[in-house]
Amino acid sequence: MVLRLIIVTGLPASGKSTLAAELARLLRVPLIGKDLIKESLFEVLGSGDSAHSRQLSTASFAVQFAVARELLAAGHRIILEGNFRPGEHERPLLDALPEDCDPSVAIAQILCHVEEPERLARLRRRCSDPGRHPGHRDAQLALAPTHGGSAFVDLPGKRIEHDGEGSQAGHEELAAELVAADVNSRTV
Repeated sequence: MVLRLIIVTGLPASGKSTLAAELARLLRVPLIGKDLIKESLFEVLGSGDSAHSRQLSTASFAVQFAVARELLAAGHRIILEGNFRPGEHERPLLDALPEDCDPSVAIAQILCHVEEPERLARLRRRCSDPGRHPGHRDAQLALAPTHGGSAFVDLPGKRIEHDGEGSQAGHEELAAELVAADVNSRTV
């Protein structure tokens, strides 16, 4: 059995997207990021208020899980990136795996985190980034610190905590750890 699904999760501005893109490059696997889908929905359906944004996030996750099912069924290894919701996203993530996959060796989760002051500063910086879609509501998120932490989704498999302030060398080490986990799972 091989490592099939790498999940990169954490709070907004915790370093998920940067890490996921770098891992996809280093591991040469497709990346399906929730924000890529959500930004397309913003363009068609508008940004709206926070309730509308939450609804578009839910729709984005549904699309992400559907695409993951197709790619995994075709034998691809993939990375999914997003702020996955513990207690809500376990079933769709497990359902994305082919029936013959053992989730305890097929899944690896990476939980990104940074200190809260740094995360809030990143959100504030995003507000002036012309490449960042305004629908993400970064300005509102920067004003509302998260008092609860992010958490792993309750799935079997490898769990790795990652400091979202990581360096290129740290990304390479993490990629090597995932490759080693994959190789070890094949020899079991």
